Amino acid sequence: MGNPSFDLKGRVAVVTGGTGVLGSAMTRGLAQAGATVCVLGRRVEVGQKLAAEIASQGGQASAWRADVMDRAQLLQAREEILAKYGRIDILLNGAGGNLPGASIPPDKNFFDLNIGEFQKVVDLNLTGTVLPSQIFAEPMSKQGSGVIINISSMNAIRPLTRVAGYSAAKSAINNFTQWLAVEMVKKFGEHIRVNAIAPGFFLTEQNRTLLTNPDGSLTERGRLILQGTPFGRFGKPEELVGTLVWLCSDAANFVTGVVVPVDGGFSASAGI
Repeated sequence: MGNPSFDLKGRVAVVTGGTGVLGSAMTRGLAQAGATVCVLGRRVEVGQKLAAEIASQGGQASAWRADVMDRAQLLQAREEILAKYGRIDILLNGAGGNLPGASIPPDKNFFDLNIGEFQKVVDLNLTGTVLPSQIFAEPMSKQGSGVIINISSMNAIRPLTRVAGYSAAKSAINNFTQWLAVEMVKKFGEHIRVNAIAPGFFLTEQNRTLLTNPDGSLTERGRLILQGTPFGRFGKPEELVGTLVWLCSDAANFVTGVVVPVDGGFSASAGI
């Protein structure tokens, strides 16, 4: 027998949330592995810039305007992608985020939680994963093959203080990943797989000011996080790519319903 293939050549990948720090690294990684990448987002101009960068390096990519909470926009993007490429093989649900009111700062408590912003965070992360899965997995079910990758979080494995809404939403994504994995294989066969990646701590636009000071030194929270990470550093965005490509490729043909931490050992460590 030959070695399992990690090649994604000939496959069409749809990526939501593909223009952020982590999302763009994963989008580039899919393209470098041979996939044709369709970047979906509300800021189509940013997606177009990323697609042009990928194309300039020999990859294939295009950008499409679509909000993960808007069924009509997602359906339109799906039909246009199918018309252009004829199939959809991979869905990376990278859209997500947090809001200040869904977290509890040190000088507040649970009773100060803004339930409106809590709901928005749950909607963005959870519904913003479920709805695109519903839209883009339908062609997979008809062609009899496909891969869905959701983005979980360390907050889902070990809830962190303060981050109430985000932790709840990402925990639900873990459950949904397992549920959908079983649903798809039972109804449509073993060639449709659903898994998730749980990134550890990476510096992004959203958390940089929470974890580092303006001079680049660590905040107290940043120090505690690295203290609990055996590698003793933040992750590099490109360090998510190997796990992503593996899960999308034929090398993971017997893998479904799992959540893979890429975290420098954080989830394995008791801190002692």
